[in-house]
Amino acid sequence: MNADSRRKNIPPRRHGDTEKNTEAKIRAKTVAGKLNAAGLRFSIVVSRFNEFITDRLLRSTYDGLLRSGARENDIQIVRVPGAFEIPSAARTLAETKKYDAVICLGCLLRGDTAHYDVIVNEVARGIGQSAQETGVPHAFGVLTCDTLEQAIDRAGLKMGNKGFEAALAAVEMANLKKAVVGRESSVVGKTKPSRVVRRPSHAKAKASNLVASSVTRESQDVARRASPVARKSQSKKKLTTHRKKH
Repeated sequence: MNADSRRKNIPPRRHGDTEKNTEAKIRAKTVAGKLNAAGLRFSIVVSRFNEFITDRLLRSTYDGLLRSGARENDIQIVRVPGAFEIPSAARTLAETKKYDAVICLGCLLRGDTAHYDVIVNEVARGIGQSAQETGVPHAFGVLTCDTLEQAIDRAGLKMGNKGFEAALAAVEMANLKKAVVGRESSVVGKTKPSRVVRRPSHAKAKASNLVASSVTRESQDVARRASPVARKSQSKKKLTTHRKKH
């Protein structure tokens, strides 16, 4: 058969088929956390400031963890005065290594001064820094709104509830960390141990012989230098004893 006839017999590849193949390959190589909180421990840090909003966030977060399979005994709730104290409490809880994830809940409303901007920046920076340095996932459920209406909409009305979203994010990130750590440990177990190059025994014996020979040479040199001095002292002693006798 000619090359032209072979080309005619090859069926054309459809664009949909290539997309399906690439999607299957991507899914096989993707690592993602499961939304299953069974066996995981969580800590919720919630601020008392703007309690009308934060209580709604807390109830939805608690409900989201229970719906995902977490037990009530595996959920710890910690209350702090305001949003500024959330990063400190979250870091303290994360450093205990007792919890698989920490959920931070609060509400900040813009006022007439720059106080809002300062607190927002510090809270976001502190929570992110705590998550990076401790290695424990932190879920950001702090509302930063311009008006009270915006906060109410994000605490269970038009825009859903950000507390429930924070709970799901915490569950997914906790499982993702376990999946990544498990994959790394399996890779480390498969790697071959590095060979330790040891020095042969005959080389050690040669080194010790060289050291011993150098020591004997030094002692011989010292004895040679000291021998004429010793001879002179002995001759002087003989002369003094001979004169005393006579």
